[in-house]
Order: sequence, then C-alpha cells, then structure tokens
Amino acid sequence: MLLRNLDPRRRLCNGTRLVVTGLRTHNFKAKILGGDPQDEDIVLPKIPLTSSVEDDLHILLRRLQFPVRLSFAMTINKSQGQTFDRVGLLLTSPPVTHGQLYVAFSR
Repeated sequence: MLLRNLDPRRRLCNGTRLVVTGLRTHNFKAKILGGDPQDEDIVLPKIPLTSSVEDDLHILLRRLQFPVRLSFAMTINKSQGQTFDRVGLLLTSPPVTHGQLYVAFSR
C-alpha cells in the first residue's frame, strides 16, 4: 500500500494498493491493483525522509525509504474509495459508534 501522494493523475495516492513486480536497490516496479491490464508498470524510487524540529531530537536524521507498507488488511477509514469483490468485517469488539458500523457496511 502506498503511503504518500506521489502523482494523483496516475492514481498514485495514499492508500493505493500495489503489486511489486521487480525490486532493485534504489527503486522498484509495481502494478496498480485493480487497474487496467494495459497499464504499464510504474517505477517508485526511495524518497528522502528527514526528522523535524518537533521531534525533540538534537540532531537532524535523514534516510531514504520506499513509500510503501505491506498490507494484508485495511482499516475502515483507509478503505475509502477502494473497490472489492468481497469484504469481510472482523468485529471482535463492538464498534465505538453507530457511524463506524455504517461506514464499514457502506464500503
């Protein structure tokens, strides 16, 4: 799952589901899950992340990181705008509000 809004015109937004097709040292190839089969592979590079002043650190940290996260499941709010053939809800504890249950069923 993509963690940053990189290119909205190409549907590379926060929460977009991807399938990795090739992995390299500084970038990787992926296909958008649920996209057109004719869509070409996209190449995503590592992006620089730096710590901010609000982090209460005395030094500035900088690292390169892929803007993705392994995802087997999504939260109710993260699944907004996604299309699924089947959806399962795990309700081991009751939803906090009626609104959460309504949102889950509407997805």
